[in-house]
Amino acid sequence: MSAQYYEGIGRRKSATARVRVFPGGTGNLVINDKDGSDYLPRLGDVDILLEPLAVLGQLKAYDITVQVNGGGITGQRDAIRLGLARALIALDPELKPQLKEHKFLTRDARAKERKKPGLKRARKAPTYTKR
Repeated sequence: MSAQYYEGIGRRKSATARVRVFPGGTGNLVINDKDGSDYLPRLGDVDILLEPLAVLGQLKAYDITVQVNGGGITGQRDAIRLGLARALIALDPELKPQLKEHKFLTRDARAKERKKPGLKRARKAPTYTKR
């Protein structure tokens, strides 16, 4: 990998991903020092996180390294996708309208709702008993 890279930070739920894009690569994806398909074995996860590159038609143009922590599989996947889109904008600001049109630059702010007093979870009430 070359020394020059572009970085983007992505977050989703409680996951945070630092994505580095190396121009002139061969399409390598490394997540937490593992191959991308080994780190995310679920069918379609790697395709979803590479959507920004697929829309631009540059799937094999860059090498990507990711450091991600916190959250679960889906949160990490979506954090990586946001970080990748932001790194591509750092690489070439003219890509912003195209990525924005497909909503890759919008941070999904939904997070786990807090538990309320008197309830079992955020909204689940205890079972009603008549007698």
